[in-house]
Amino acid sequence: MEEKMIQRLESVVARLEELSVGFRPVSSSEVGVDARMDPIILAYDDLMANFLGRVSAAAENIGGKVLEVTKVVEEAFSVQKELLVKAKQCQKPDIAGLAEFLKPLNEVIMKANALTEGRPDFFNHLKTAADSLTALAWIAYSGKDCGMSLPIAHVEESWQMAEFYNNKVLVEYKSKDPNHVEWAKALKELYLPGLRDYVKCFCPLGPVWNPTGKMVVSGLASAQSKPSLPNAPAPPPAFTSESSGSSSSCPKEGMSAVFREINSGKPVTAGLRKVTDDMKTKNRTDRTSIVGASEKETRTTSLSSSKAGPPKFELQMGRKWVVENQIGNKGLVIDDCDAKQSVYVFGCKDSVLQIKEKVNNITLDKCTKMGIVFTDVVAACEIVNCNGVELQCQGSAPTISVDNTGGCQLYLGKDSLKASITTAKSSEINVLIPGEGPDADWVEHALPHQFVHVFKDGQLVTSPVSHSGG
Repeated sequence: MEEKMIQRLESVVARLEELSVGFRPVSSSEVGVDARMDPIILAYDDLMANFLGRVSAAAENIGGKVLEVTKVVEEAFSVQKELLVKAKQCQKPDIAGLAEFLKPLNEVIMKANALTEGRPDFFNHLKTAADSLTALAWIAYSGKDCGMSLPIAHVEESWQMAEFYNNKVLVEYKSKDPNHVEWAKALKELYLPGLRDYVKCFCPLGPVWNPTGKMVVSGLASAQSKPSLPNAPAPPPAFTSESSGSSSSCPKEGMSAVFREINSGKPVTAGLRKVTDDMKTKNRTDRTSIVGASEKETRTTSLSSSKAGPPKFELQMGRKWVVENQIGNKGLVIDDCDAKQSVYVFGCKDSVLQIKEKVNNITLDKCTKMGIVFTDVVAACEIVNCNGVELQCQGSAPTISVDNTGGCQLYLGKDSLKASITTAKSSEINVLIPGEGPDADWVEHALPHQFVHVFKDGQLVTSPVSHSGG
């Protein structure tokens, strides 16, 4: 019994010695090679080869702008593969680090969106490809509190947004050119089921990070961590050549030199200039204590403009139109939108925005003397923290919400008369509806903002204030 135990211990020791002899540290390049051989990365290679290759082959037969945007799609998928490899090598980053991590992918998506500007030829193809790339943002999912849908749902929702234009391609070329039809079908299968099934199998909760990997450092942190230059130039001298010359000619004797000057018998104020009557402030004609209205307005304008940020008018991630800090711009138009997108208007003044297609939601925030003309809204139109704004609905809007706003004119068309209007902490809200005849004027109805609360029959009864004059 003891001999068998000793033999087993000796075999264990021999095995440990073999492992210790064969052990060596693994370099970072080998870690990268191991990450690329991970099943997650290999499955992504299969996705690109089977599905993306079919899209590329159809684009080669079409050429032109379609081939150009398809190459951008290929670049985006290649960038995401590198991000997946990097995730296998790095720890889960913070918000700033995640933004730096996703920067390469965001740049490619912006490149695809730039191809759609100006409605060029094959616009539906370009728009389909550009909108579909937002599905790749599933890699930004970091948890239930990140504000995103789960990766699988995000891929499906993103393709629904792109499918609007993809269907236009199928309808337009159904009986014209089979290459375009093949391209549209292949692009859809790249995402559904291709990318969706890949995410479902390997990354249902986002990318797989390495708990023992290196940290992802944001650009700001890396810039702050750089050491300062050792041979930085010294600051310029604080004295001019005249003062330095006089100081060098006279020895520094401290307070003794001051007392010597006083006791020399010369008048102390001999070197001072005499102030004449015309130099006194009360006698100067170029100064006044009254501030003009124009000067006050200039100061106010410069102060408000310095607080406002740069103007924006862009579509972010293919889902949200952002209109910010537009001053005096009466020609803002959004004509390329759909029911999956929302519009957010912030900090605009003396401007007019026209929305020509149906959108999901419209939000007006901190705007002054702003006008919006829109057709249809799927969810709601919200007005928050505004002053003196006007909205005209030419189609339908189920809900209109006005919160903390002073002065608002709501023009409702015949299709939006059943809209539900909710107000809170707002005043001077007027609703204008068309008259009965075709040439009749608009009829104005003021919404009450004063209420009377009476405790009656065991409960509070609230009713708007009615003013009557004798």
